[in-house]
Amino acid sequence: MPPRSLDRSRRALSEFLRFRREQLAPEEVGLPAVGRRRTKGLRREEVAALAGVGITWYTWLEQGREIGVSAAVLDNIARVLKLDSIDRCHLFLLAHQRPPPTDDLRPWGTVSPLVRQVMDDLVLRPAYAINLVWDVVAWNRAADRLFDFSARDKPNLLRMLFADPAFRRRAPQWQTDAPRLLADFRRDFASAPNDATLGSLIGDLESVSPDFRTWWHGQDADGCTKGLAQVDIDGIGSVDFEHETLVIDEDRRLRLVIYAARPENPGAVALEMLLMNNDKKD
Repeated sequence: MPPRSLDRSRRALSEFLRFRREQLAPEEVGLPAVGRRRTKGLRREEVAALAGVGITWYTWLEQGREIGVSAAVLDNIARVLKLDSIDRCHLFLLAHQRPPPTDDLRPWGTVSPLVRQVMDDLVLRPAYAINLVWDVVAWNRAADRLFDFSARDKPNLLRMLFADPAFRRRAPQWQTDAPRLLADFRRDFASAPNDATLGSLIGDLESVSPDFRTWWHGQDADGCTKGLAQVDIDGIGSVDFEHETLVIDEDRRLRLVIYAARPENPGAVALEMLLMNNDKKD
């Protein structure tokens, strides 16, 4: 593979912009389709005008010349060329800009059928999917047995952790787990600090949980987990867990959290039997 260079990136950016411009008809962007056009798709001057930039500057950009380009201008160009979130991210990377978070952080209410099947196949492994706001958007039977997600309307892991006494009783190491989870959530918040839903969630939790309020304003960013280390299970007692977080949809910020009881834990075998019997009943 040839080495990556700025020249190669500029050529790729040039080809990408030209290709996407040529795919759009004038009427798709609100321009009249008058007469026969020699140019396939949109003209450069049309893209420039719709994006609010000069025709000379846009021509240089599409020619791959070495010019500076801001994130705001790239966003305008992406809008004009009707790029979806994936192509928008590609445009930013070609222009050597960090892709900003998508403005529309919804809808996040579903996982794909394949992910749903994988979760259901994990009979002995509690698993749930969360989005950027930490709404629990999907879970398997094992996770429901541990956390009783189905008993809640639109469960949210942060709300359960800080504003749900029943859930808190399931976490014997709450004083350790809660601040670590909050520190992890802080990194998600940093990727979309102006999102109204995130702001509302934080405001609600500050009003109902002194612990949340204290830790949130403490600015602690030392965390790397999206699950509890220990869960108290009816009929078994406290079980220690390991968990792993997998990105299942980067564009919609969906993560899958999978739990596995530590094998040396006395309750691990009892938990497996409980989950197997729970699966057979269903």
